[in-house]
Amino acid sequence: GPLVESGGGSVQTGGSLRLSCAGATSPYINYCMTWFRQAAGKEREAIASIRSDGGTNYHDSVAGRFAISLDKAATTLYLQMNSLKPEGTELEDCAAGAGDLCYSANWNWTRRYTTWGQGTQVTVSS
Repeated sequence: GPLVESGGGSVQTGGSLRLSCAGATSPYINYCMTWFRQAAGKEREAIASIRSDGGTNYHDSVAGRFAISLDKAATTLYLQMNSLKPEGTELEDCAAGAGDLCYSANWNWTRRYTTWGQGTQVTVSS
């Protein structure tokens, strides 16, 4: 079924948010789950991914500040966002697909992800 994100909101610079993505299952034995961001007028961009074997990948702009994790029992994907920067409003959404998508050369191939959520909005103000 579809993924359902929650946890977005408005915070000030330096604040934290924890996003959740419920229903995080995949028909693939080797799968990839990725968080994306999209600002108005910009393309959707992958920022963090996690593979079925637990391996993670981060966009340079969030490495060291964000942490992706997957609770397999609860079928929930998380994104802990710390030290948020004043980047305005973005829509954060999660997606699932085959494991090879988790390699950074592939992870922006949005058409290959098979399951998406509706997104949750994050606003960071200075």
